[in-house]
Amino acid sequence: MLQVSEMWRQSFPGASVGLLVLDQVSNPAFSEALEEQKRAVEQGLRERFVDRQSLINDPVMCAYAGYYKKFGKTYHVQQQLDSVIFKGKSIPAVAGLVEAMFMAELNSGLLTAGHDWQALQHPLTLDVTGPDEQYVLMNGNLQVVKQNDMRISDAAGIISSIICGPDQRTCILPSTQKVAYVVYAPAGIGQEAVFQHLSEIHSYVNLFCKHAAVALQQVYIA
Repeated sequence: MLQVSEMWRQSFPGASVGLLVLDQVSNPAFSEALEEQKRAVEQGLRERFVDRQSLINDPVMCAYAGYYKKFGKTYHVQQQLDSVIFKGKSIPAVAGLVEAMFMAELNSGLLTAGHDWQALQHPLTLDVTGPDEQYVLMNGNLQVVKQNDMRISDAAGIISSIICGPDQRTCILPSTQKVAYVVYAPAGIGQEAVFQHLSEIHSYVNLFCKHAAVALQQVYIA
């Protein structure tokens, strides 16, 4: 579970963060069932968003756009959606646990980070980034955080933040057997949408891992 700081609650009224922990999982390099579901997700997105303006005006995109704008950034998931919907790109094949997360992320628009549960050093804390904090990103680069961003840390340091993304130390591996998914939802996105997103991730994992068990599913509200 997450320890939630009072600073986070005061800084982000109306925001929420979801946590899903799945046990007894595997992380295959390829799943035919997942590939079939990807095509269904892609088709559904192309039918839902008929033009770029409909994507820009989507309430979820608007919520994230407002958050990212404070940091002079654009919401990268919206850019990824644009590539899939309007440029005909396919959801890439990476590994099952990562693909399941990304498929749900595109389908709901909700920003998600994935972590190997065994690599985490508990407790986990949901808080606000301060000045000069830094951590190593998945690409191996040391990143100084954007101050006043949402972030989650364990006893060893930051594992993800909205603007900078997930870390390298706790990333999902081919050997991952227990996985944690964290969903960051700024104000304007309801608690029910976060729960549905977490359930969607689980449903995609079940396509290649029938015995995946929910160890924890919870949403924390500011």
